[in-house]
Amino acid sequence: MDTQTRHALKGDKFAQATKTSMTWVSGHRSGVLRYAIAAAVVVILGVGLIIFWNVRSASAQTALGAALDTYTAPLAEPGAPAQKGTYATSLERAKAANQQFTAVAQQYGWLPEGAKAHYFAGVTDQETGQTAAAESELKKAADAWDGNISNLAKLALASVYHQTSRDAQAIDMYNAIIAKPSETVSANVAQLNLADLYAATGKHDQARALWAKLKDSDKEGAAGSIAAQKLAGPQ
Repeated sequence: MDTQTRHALKGDKFAQATKTSMTWVSGHRSGVLRYAIAAAVVVILGVGLIIFWNVRSASAQTALGAALDTYTAPLAEPGAPAQKGTYATSLERAKAANQQFTAVAQQYGWLPEGAKAHYFAGVTDQETGQTAAAESELKKAADAWDGNISNLAKLALASVYHQTSRDAQAIDMYNAIIAKPSETVSANVAQLNLADLYAATGKHDQARALWAKLKDSDKEGAAGSIAAQKLAGPQ
């Protein structure tokens, strides 16, 4: 078969395939149109969601940053009146920051910044003596998918439980962190806190056992050093 004939056959096959495709499209024009419209809608919605997410994330970051600026604002010098951007007491500063953190948590609770805001709202609630509100906010932060925020919240929540005479629940929180530590709260930190709780509630044998374990497992680390000091100190 010569080259010209092969090209002619290929051309005929292409033409036939094109004709067949066009015939199918013509016969299914309404279906094809629906699929095309549906695909376009999906693309538009996807782009819109990405834009919406980015805009809301930027707003949430700005709002959370402003709340953190308040929380870390300087205190006025003793005896001197508070200047703009400073607070007379840490309690006054915590109350002001709490309002901002709560607002961020309510408005952006479904974003990562919202989980962080729940955590800081809980911390400042505890600092201002609002233990019930602190527990509520910290529980929300403890449920965050981000293990770093979740463990920080669990650590603070354990403190609230101990403060309100619910040590069994505090122990559960510490053990949950020990089972799944994170960058923000290591297993060693949770064990030190748990040992301190045992010591504070008269369970000295359990406290000493934890300190001894930490001393042996973290010989060169800060937790091991602290545990050694605890063991050497008066009980």
